[in-house]
Amino acid sequence: MKDSGSHSDEELILLIQQDDNIAFEALYERYWKKLYYQAARKTDSLEDAQEIVQNIFTSIWLRRQQLHIESNVSSYLAVAVKYKVFKYLAQRYKREAFQQDNDWVDFDNSTEDWLQFEELRARLEQVVSTLPEKCQLIFKLSREQGLTYKQIADELDISVKTVETQLSRALKKIRAGIQRFLITL
Repeated sequence: MKDSGSHSDEELILLIQQDDNIAFEALYERYWKKLYYQAARKTDSLEDAQEIVQNIFTSIWLRRQQLHIESNVSSYLAVAVKYKVFKYLAQRYKREAFQQDNDWVDFDNSTEDWLQFEELRARLEQVVSTLPEKCQLIFKLSREQGLTYKQIADELDISVKTVETQLSRALKKIRAGIQRFLITL
């Protein structure tokens, strides 16, 4: 074979179809850098771009005897990179979406976390039940029903300052009770 640099793309393809390694290397040397840059721009990953280009050339070599390129070789390779990049991006998107779904599922469905939450909720109810009746009522109106201090004061016909004082006492007792529980947990 004469110098492969002097062959046209079409001649190189014909030689590759005849199992000519040197022609394949010449085609690779002629286009790999252009394809690599094209893939790297789209994937934002040099490693993935390299893998895409290698896969394209591997596919050409493996299909060399059935290879029929209708357009010019440069266009054929550019389109091949385009489709490989689309496929790569779709797979990456699916992987990331799956990972995000699994992260959420792992967190949300963790039996241990759920059991600890249930224990903590039960402990909170237990501590709240030990509060004086009025303090307990004010706490529930504030935290469970979401009423403001003013709304609670109006509903119970007491001053806003009394609501603040009662809630402050309730929160101190709850913090102490929960903190002891968390230390043992």
